Amino acid sequence: MGFDYFMNPVAEWIGWFPKDYSREERVLVHKLDMLILFFACASTWANNLDVGAIYNAYEGGMEEDLNLGGNRLTYLTSIYWAATTAFQVPCNILVTMVPAHYYIPACEVAWGLFTLGTAFVKNYEQLMVMRFFVGVTATPCWIANIHIINCWYRKNELGKRNAIYYITYPLGSMFSGYLMTACLKLEGVGGLEGWRWLFIICTIITIPLAIFGVIFYPNVPTNCHSRFLTEREKELAQVRLLKEGFAPSRGISKDLVWRSASAWQTWCFFFLAGLFWLTPYPSTTPFLLWLGDTSTDKAFVNNASTITYAISIFAAMFFAFYSDWRGKRWDSMLGSGIAVLMCNIMLLVWDISKGAKYFAFILLGFTQGPINVVMAWFAESLAHDLEVRSVSFAFVNISYCLAQLILPLCVWQTKDAPRFKAGYIFVVCASVLELLILPLPVYFERRDRKRGINQVEIVSQMAEVIGFDEITREHGDVDELGSISSKGENIAKKDAAAVDVQEISGYSEKV
Repeated sequence: MGFDYFMNPVAEWIGWFPKDYSREERVLVHKLDMLILFFACASTWANNLDVGAIYNAYEGGMEEDLNLGGNRLTYLTSIYWAATTAFQVPCNILVTMVPAHYYIPACEVAWGLFTLGTAFVKNYEQLMVMRFFVGVTATPCWIANIHIINCWYRKNELGKRNAIYYITYPLGSMFSGYLMTACLKLEGVGGLEGWRWLFIICTIITIPLAIFGVIFYPNVPTNCHSRFLTEREKELAQVRLLKEGFAPSRGISKDLVWRSASAWQTWCFFFLAGLFWLTPYPSTTPFLLWLGDTSTDKAFVNNASTITYAISIFAAMFFAFYSDWRGKRWDSMLGSGIAVLMCNIMLLVWDISKGAKYFAFILLGFTQGPINVVMAWFAESLAHDLEVRSVSFAFVNISYCLAQLILPLCVWQTKDAPRFKAGYIFVVCASVLELLILPLPVYFERRDRKRGINQVEIVSQMAEVIGFDEITREHGDVDELGSISSKGENIAKKDAAAVDVQEISGYSEKV
């Protein structure tokens, strides 16, 4: 008997295909990885390449060519984040209404064209216009893709898939640095500066990926028309999510905004995710500007600045596998929070050796690892409401966008580089705050489980899923499913606090 990739023990050992998965389910998960992760990662990688190119172009000669002295780089950053912040919630409402395989690629073509326009700007004012429209059109990329990813995978799969998706951010930033180094050799070709070639090449990379998305990217499980999944696989995809407690789509309703705003997950993770995003910030632009202050070798600066992104890739995968294996997310974030506090204190002191600064910046890159764990935790906590999960993802991402918009104007002004004293004071305070907030979602989740909150709602919605003839015969007799449906409806009528959680879990296992 030949080697069977889907049943190999290594994939079981690392948890990629858990031991209890049938071969059919493993084939489905593999297909989802190819269809969803490939395009989501490629498009987000291209997005980060295009968005981050401006910082490498700034160090590669754009500052002098366009007279970007003072705080102009800060203002260029802020105009981008102002645009993307404003469109976060509308974008993720649209992705629940418009097929993702048309919506996201269309936006990708648009931001690619505005990136191309950046290559031919003549002054600072034109550059500001281009950055604004790159911000508008790039908004759906990260937030819509992460919504789609978290719509298809089971809980013990989410950490690893979110990690793979997350690492496209540092990979895009790393590649931008290497690409800028290569573009320096194109200086003068076609009468263009090297940094202009950077934006042209970014566009050439971006546009073809949109075509791939139109052909291969599926929509959400309840509205999937992918030609690459059989009808049986589409049904199995929905059934296995129901077993995990992920409710199907309800559709857009008038109370969607209220349901999103009143969910404790929205506000708890708004602050928690925002803090975990912004406290390692010194490992990005401040590290690049510090390197630029210590060396005049532009190639060295662009290449060395990718170290922190490289270490964050390893950290993302490490924390993802660890948290999926543990079945818990909070302990990974606790370890990262302690490390980020220590590093930010070192950089606030500043009067330390050059080697110690390198250590602090690089370890801050490592502390970016649990960011993907936050999003997996958030998705799991809102398993009972797909539309609220989508809108709340946007609300949570706004915390990151606001930080990127406001903080550079207040505490990370380019003129203060490389010391950034106000910036380091801020991130030390934020590092303390994130450790204080971390216990809150743990408390709320335990409280909800104890009271049976949301589990009643899940069982009621599971009871509505009828018609998966072949699949339900494998996971439970059709008549038994009807019996469970009837019981689920009766359970849903009870008071949430009085429901026996084990009773509900038993019905879930039968389905």
